[in-house]
Amino acid sequence: MDTKAALKGGEFLIKNVNVDDVFIPEEFDEEQQMIAETCEDFIETQVSQYFNDLDKHKEGLMPQLLKQAGELGLLGVAVPEEYDGFGQSFLTNMKTNEAIGSAYSFSVAFMAHTGIGTLPLLYYGNEEQHQKYLPKLATGEWLASYCLTEPGAGSDANAGSTKAVLSEDGKHYILNGQKMWITNAGFADLLTVFAKIDNDRVLSAFLVEANSEGITMNPEENKMGIKGSSTRQIFFNDVKVPVENLLGRRGEGFRIALNILHVGRIKLGATVIGSMRRAIKQSVNYANERKQFGSAIASFGAIKQKLADQVVKAFSTESAVYRASKDVQDTIESYLEQGKAYGPANIEGIAEYEPECAMLKVYGSEALDFIVDEGVQIHGGMGFSAETPIERGYRDSRINRIFEGTNEINRLIVVDSITKKGKKHKIDLYEKIEEIKNNLAPEAMTGDYYADKHALVDNFKNILLYLIPQVQEKFGRKLMFEEEILMNLADIMMNVYILESTLLRVEKLDKKGLKHDISVYKDILDVLTQNLSNEIYVSGYEAIGSFAEGEEKGELLKLFNNFAKSEPFNIKDARRRIADKLIDDNFYNF
Repeated sequence: MDTKAALKGGEFLIKNVNVDDVFIPEEFDEEQQMIAETCEDFIETQVSQYFNDLDKHKEGLMPQLLKQAGELGLLGVAVPEEYDGFGQSFLTNMKTNEAIGSAYSFSVAFMAHTGIGTLPLLYYGNEEQHQKYLPKLATGEWLASYCLTEPGAGSDANAGSTKAVLSEDGKHYILNGQKMWITNAGFADLLTVFAKIDNDRVLSAFLVEANSEGITMNPEENKMGIKGSSTRQIFFNDVKVPVENLLGRRGEGFRIALNILHVGRIKLGATVIGSMRRAIKQSVNYANERKQFGSAIASFGAIKQKLADQVVKAFSTESAVYRASKDVQDTIESYLEQGKAYGPANIEGIAEYEPECAMLKVYGSEALDFIVDEGVQIHGGMGFSAETPIERGYRDSRINRIFEGTNEINRLIVVDSITKKGKKHKIDLYEKIEEIKNNLAPEAMTGDYYADKHALVDNFKNILLYLIPQVQEKFGRKLMFEEEILMNLADIMMNVYILESTLLRVEKLDKKGLKHDISVYKDILDVLTQNLSNEIYVSGYEAIGSFAEGEEKGELLKLFNNFAKSEPFNIKDARRRIADKLIDDNFYNF
């Protein structure tokens, strides 16, 4: 069998994909749906009743719930069966993350354990380390944490000053330093700690048992949101770490940290979908119940607009997240078929989609922020009260734009990773740019619904490809300091990927007859098209205005306008039809 992803990472900008080759959420099989339902049932029956207690840090509650999840096998979904895990695919693991994602602080603790807490060991550990620790983590006997950030090292992780020195007898590394913002710190049994050995310039990684002598902690941080998650500073004072607990090779820690962040970004994209679903349900439930001027507020156009835009954000996030996740899974499977070991296959498979991981983290976190903000607005004065659950969702959402690298850093990663792939000829970016420069003309509209949508997406891609070398030639090596322009370009890339993913999903739903009411899904696509077209227009105008001058600026703006324009339509009625379905169902059912 020769498994192959539809596209390489970043290749969406230069190649179109056949609708049949794209995975959509409606194609999850029965087993995957059952696993997701098990997770959802666990949240609703075992966790949701404790949301308030978790926020108050009720002693022992969070680890107790995590261990219950472990007993059900939920902590080991991604862990191979030989280590007492469930051995499920990347795609199934992403669906699990979505299902758990609605559980506020619990989902943060869960994701920290199963993601950054377990995956460094799973992907980089040797067989002895796997045998010793993975079964404990997969079953919940032990809980895990990840210790990277320091007071002087946030986005610049390699600036960390925690040190590891080999003991005189050569049996231990002596660890000294401080870590902060450490999720699960209060109850974790196993810590993945990053430190520099001797005078190394780059980090190494260590598996440190939390009961080791010399480890102390500050009290729990008092946070704006995710109050129920344990977040503490950890101090290492002459902590002895057995030499066999070095994770990976000496000096490999920075690479481990970066690659685990790729996983964390795309997983966060899936996790926020669960939060979106809960917030939308809270919004429409309240809109259906709350009466003003003798009618439920759900009947008012202003509220319908908010409900519809919530749906559009969630649906588009889903479409892009699972499209990318299937490409990641196919790439991992392709590497395994080629004979790569499990760890490298997963690491390289996920790293291939570095730009998509970064985009989905940004779009998903900002989409959730929009949804919970509008949720509070729909609730009116009650939304500002801690008595309503939408208030918790609003506070808890904010961290997602900071987690896994800030959204600003991730926007810069999008452009940097795609252009680097082009320069290294991993994708034919600059070949396509040359082709565009010599044959630049807007795609003609034909009146065919899907063909015209694809033509518009191609126009966005082509004008972006035309702009990239203009910016690079203008600034040369100093382009890295023009972060505002780079973020403009990243936003265009991101919005193109989201729009194309949603288009392919709706087209496949229609082509395969998977939805009987395809018209409302076309409404979602139409609203998204107008919204993102407007955003692309603004991003392009800002970028051009920030680097071009005089006649050149005028020509570029005129050119961009010809490519980036989309025809207006009756967006009001489309939103009302989307909202009406949501109002009738009384929960997100798209």
